[in-house]
Amino acid sequence: MYATKNTTPTTDDATVAAFKRRFLIRLTAVLIGGMFLDGYILGIIGTVIGTITTELSFTPLWEGLIVASSLVGILVGSPVGGWLGDRFGRKPLFMIDMGLFVIGSALQFVVHEPWQLFLVRLLMGIAVGVEYSVGWPLMSEFAPARIRGRLMGLTLVAFYVGFTVAFIMGYALTTSATVDWRIILGSSTLPAVILFFARLGLPESPRWLWNKGRHDEARAVAHRYMADASDMDDVEHEPDRAEGKIRALFSHQYWRATLFCSMFWLCAVTPYFAIATFAGSVLEGYGLSHGLAGGVGLSAVATAGVILTVVLIDRAGRRVLTVPPQWVCFVLLLIIGLWAGAPAWVVLACFLAFSFLNAGYTTLTGIYPGEVFPTEIRGIGTGFATAVSRVGAGAGTFLLPWSMVTYGPQATMLIAAGITLVGAILSQWLAPETKGKTLTETAAGFSH
Repeated sequence: MYATKNTTPTTDDATVAAFKRRFLIRLTAVLIGGMFLDGYILGIIGTVIGTITTELSFTPLWEGLIVASSLVGILVGSPVGGWLGDRFGRKPLFMIDMGLFVIGSALQFVVHEPWQLFLVRLLMGIAVGVEYSVGWPLMSEFAPARIRGRLMGLTLVAFYVGFTVAFIMGYALTTSATVDWRIILGSSTLPAVILFFARLGLPESPRWLWNKGRHDEARAVAHRYMADASDMDDVEHEPDRAEGKIRALFSHQYWRATLFCSMFWLCAVTPYFAIATFAGSVLEGYGLSHGLAGGVGLSAVATAGVILTVVLIDRAGRRVLTVPPQWVCFVLLLIIGLWAGAPAWVVLACFLAFSFLNAGYTTLTGIYPGEVFPTEIRGIGTGFATAVSRVGAGAGTFLLPWSMVTYGPQATMLIAAGITLVGAILSQWLAPETKGKTLTETAAGFSH
């Protein structure tokens, strides 16, 4: 057990504290970078897909497949990466996924066929999926309980910033300059290389080490890198040599955690990805001619929503930022879907409000899995929830253009409202309050 001494801080104490602060900043920064790249690659494809379609003579099927390819990759990479991370450790997978990202990103410079672009984007999606299922557990296992929500939420800020930057950069490079679409897509290579080298030398999770029976290593890592004595002490509450099995996700102990994390996430991101990826066409379908401005506005407002959530999460708590905003978003989408003759400013205001609130509670999708699953299945639990969410995100992205043409904007928005309603009901029932609790306490909350 770890104990604190009631002594006056020394120069050595200050040096150690400064080292631990720098480590936490570094870990947060490399996770933020990974999420920025995720948002960037998902956003950039929407800005050049028209050009690619013309140059490579895409069919509508290929267009939909390539836009959704990275989401399909996440669907595969997240559960596999989570399982491997639980079995072999967070550290090696954290490096492998960024290595895959560097390779895939660089290959975008040389693609010439639809199938090549599909496979490359699929590989990048797999890398991103591993990032989700390894990065968030790693952060949750190092972050102090008092600011864990804030630090994990910052990674979602990076996602929306990456999506917004991609939208703006892609538009600028395709309209005001003659830049090949391969260069635009491959622009993610440089930050990926930087992040790969920045991750070298990071330690293994002390909770994972303890869980595998490597107690001396766990104590050494916790003592060297963890800032709070209470968090270091909590490491020793890990079960010894627990073997995490995929079936544990559906056991009587954790089925509630699995149901909540996966379905809450699916219902949060399905409407967002559909609307944001095709923001221009969606808004134009409502008579808003400046689709690009609205699309940038949706992404910028979403970023603001995440930032506000990050500021409040360790003060206000999780539930208040999860449940009420979903009910409001349901009402907003319902208004858009039912009010066929709504003025353009009303439609735009509803979309912007939805984007702001949806992004806020979507921030919790990156926090809850790292808290409510125990260490032995934290990776696969996060990976499974990610995979389920990407089924919705991929379906929304792939089917929205078809739904807009077949059923029209109003019916499409009513479908989105229905999905949001399901998420609100589920969260009202199951969303836990984990503010300030240790990981032992948060994982125990669903284990009954």
